[in-house]
Amino acid sequence: MAEQEPTQLDFWFDPLCPWAWITSRWVLEVEKVRPVRTRWHVMSLAVLNEHKEDLSEHYREVMKKAWGPVRVCIAAEQKFGPDVLLPLYSALGTRFHNEKQDRGRATIEAALAEAGLPADLADAADSAEYDDALRASHKDGMDRVGYEVGTPVISVNGHSLFGPVISPIPRGEAAARLWDGVLLVAGTEGFFELKRSRTTDPIFD
Repeated sequence: MAEQEPTQLDFWFDPLCPWAWITSRWVLEVEKVRPVRTRWHVMSLAVLNEHKEDLSEHYREVMKKAWGPVRVCIAAEQKFGPDVLLPLYSALGTRFHNEKQDRGRATIEAALAEAGLPADLADAADSAEYDDALRASHKDGMDRVGYEVGTPVISVNGHSLFGPVISPIPRGEAAARLWDGVLLVAGTEGFFELKRSRTTDPIFD
């Protein structure tokens, strides 16, 4: 029997977002139990919100600090190719979300080291050098779903969605069932939205 060709999943993330982090860990669980191969892409909450006027002062401050990590991710991709995004995202996300580390340069340099990348990529956090590439990657993801949503964006079998937004991380057969459900709704013509209010904070375990 021929081996089943893997389903291609494209995933857009901002490493700052705790909900995207949980979804990304679910995707890695899915890859263990379903024939799925994921390509990782950078989007930016800072880019998404830069022209919005109705943001709270607190969120504006958060968005100012959101440029650094995505700039480092896109610089790494531009210099070393897309395969570096998952290990770098994993190293950043573990520090930002699971370990609650500061999101400054020292943390970024530690994540780069774990991902086998040079520390001087951290210089990109304060540089606009790769912003054109960042905006292009962001646009590629957001154009598929519209600009009323955030991260994560997933695209599979020609269909794109925001989410799923979940907590905690489904694992094993639970991860597989959710994946099967996402494929079902994503492939349903005219499907746009399925949502309920969040009743729990992000759970990263």
